[in-house]
Amino acid sequence: MDQAITPAVRPEAPVDPFGPTGPGIETGIAHSLESSLDPGLDPGLGTTSGPVVRAERRTVSEAESRRANGPDWDRYADEYQATHGPFLGEAGFVWGPEGLTEADLGVLGDVAGKDVLELGSGACQCSRWVNTQGGRALGLDLSGRQLLHSRRLDEQTGVVVPAVQATATDLPFADGSFDVVFCSFGALQFVSDIARAITETARVMRPGGRFAFSITHPTRWMFPDDPGAEGLIAAQSYWDRTPYVEVDDETGEVSYVEHHRTLGDWVSILAGAGFRITDLVEPEWPEGHERIWGGWSRTRGLLTPGTAIFGADL
Repeated sequence: MDQAITPAVRPEAPVDPFGPTGPGIETGIAHSLESSLDPGLDPGLGTTSGPVVRAERRTVSEAESRRANGPDWDRYADEYQATHGPFLGEAGFVWGPEGLTEADLGVLGDVAGKDVLELGSGACQCSRWVNTQGGRALGLDLSGRQLLHSRRLDEQTGVVVPAVQATATDLPFADGSFDVVFCSFGALQFVSDIARAITETARVMRPGGRFAFSITHPTRWMFPDDPGAEGLIAAQSYWDRTPYVEVDDETGEVSYVEHHRTLGDWVSILAGAGFRITDLVEPEWPEGHERIWGGWSRTRGLLTPGTAIFGADL
């Protein structure tokens, strides 16, 4: 059943880099940010106003998810890279807001000499790190604007990552093309037809290949997206898989969608595609780490996991 909700804001509200400039950003869910954009991007881009939205929980199709999330990430790409780029690194592999890296965890294993695909690659920071370790990484993202940031980092670092604009539910690669596929807080949470995306992942992998991904920890869906103490009060059912949806008040169009699966759902989905799960990492909040990223914070991270990292073999 469709239902309106009054949530705390999602990690960051979208901003439109192609809209009029202004002193701040405000959305219909009372969230404001200020953007400091990279001077190497298009002149004239500045802090901009995104759509006024209302938040709901209701079912949406794969087509609606894709139609909403591509433009949303195009609007949000500049703000995201300006805000989080230094934390992520130009050629860094961070698995989540806790700051744990692939160098820390080694979930992918040795990538040297391997063909690697990153789903939901954004500006391909993780793929760029893979290439510094001797891998041959390729990025894929739904957002053209994010991939423009990848090009910028290619030029700045000299570590080039080939990248394509496409969707995880229809990968433009031949069967058995990759030894490793990974996704760090990327495409999987924004896909409605997740079974198809995971089946596609298995299709493009070689036998014995490695698949790893990080997502918002499923238990977080019980709580408001608030980094303070209010974010520790369970407010909705863990078993309610109804997607979180934002709707543009002016047009009535869906402007953002995020999907929830339980831990049990992920086990079934992976097993159904032929994967054998070998790792489920639930990072504890690191000592001395004070960064707040949307609803991720030390206040919450000391008590409950914010990220889940899966590792599986085909």
